[in-house]
Amino acid sequence: MLRLHFTADDLKNVRILPSPDPMWEIVCSMCRLKTDQGRTEFGAWRDATRDRLRHDERLRLALTPLRGLVPSTGYIPDFLTPDASGELPAALDAIGAWPRHVVADQLDRLNAAQSRLRGSVPGPRADAVDLTGVVRALGTYFDTLLRPHLPRIRALVGADVSLRSQALLAGGVQGLLESMAPYATWRDPVLEVDYPVSRDVCLRGRGLLLVPSFFCWGRPTAPADPDLPPTLVYPVAKPPWQPDRGDRRCASRLLGRTRAAILEAVAGRGRADGCTSTDIARAVGIAQSSITYQMGVLRDGGLVSSRRSGKYVVHAVTPLGLRILDGA
Repeated sequence: MLRLHFTADDLKNVRILPSPDPMWEIVCSMCRLKTDQGRTEFGAWRDATRDRLRHDERLRLALTPLRGLVPSTGYIPDFLTPDASGELPAALDAIGAWPRHVVADQLDRLNAAQSRLRGSVPGPRADAVDLTGVVRALGTYFDTLLRPHLPRIRALVGADVSLRSQALLAGGVQGLLESMAPYATWRDPVLEVDYPVSRDVCLRGRGLLLVPSFFCWGRPTAPADPDLPPTLVYPVAKPPWQPDRGDRRCASRLLGRTRAAILEAVAGRGRADGCTSTDIARAVGIAQSSITYQMGVLRDGGLVSSRRSGKYVVHAVTPLGLRILDGA
């Protein structure tokens, strides 16, 4: 069990990452590739990804620097998941900037942990790891194996964020922490988290960042180093993963061409946490005034969600919207 010890200052600084964190999705998805966990939720993605890796030699070679860095169980080096607030370029820059001695210490810990597991494959030696190559391979992995599925991942993470936000509005921080059940139990002032080993982490006024994750499975995970910014990554609810049918005609028949095009633009374009009306208007090629009306219709139908982010209103497709686009 992981026990997170809060102070009054920590309770003032509990946050939720509003969009998927690319590095945690990469790390967790690599774990899913190595096992058969979550057959219903990940089976179609895993089968397609394994098949691609078997037949695409260039992709296999491009991902070679990642070999051994992420085991299916146990310790995962913290340098792979920097605190980058959910932006891929910033995260890759942070990984490339880690001091060599930090990376070496974490790889030594990885090898020590793997050596204690029967049948495990040792991790890479510290002197054999080229961080530049690792950064390049991580970018290739994300762009090739995860980016095509971002609309689905964003939608399900966004749905979870909406639920947590409602819990926060209804019950304050206590309500938010209580909403983490069954993965965690709030026993003021300690959050007890389902975790494979026993750990106590004193937050010491640093607060806690909650990171909803699509590829996280079974139980939450967290950085191993207690001196890193306190972060708790937890699984979001997910329906069975259906293979992409590649036929969006049913959406046009149901919604009409314009609304179907808008829904597809929301699903596939924009920033990490959604897209603006301007993004949609440019993608679809219709007037901004028409976008406002059509977005209202889609929102009322439960196909998109909208929220304010700074001076913009950003939109994201909902799970129901994704099912309609997929022809379900």
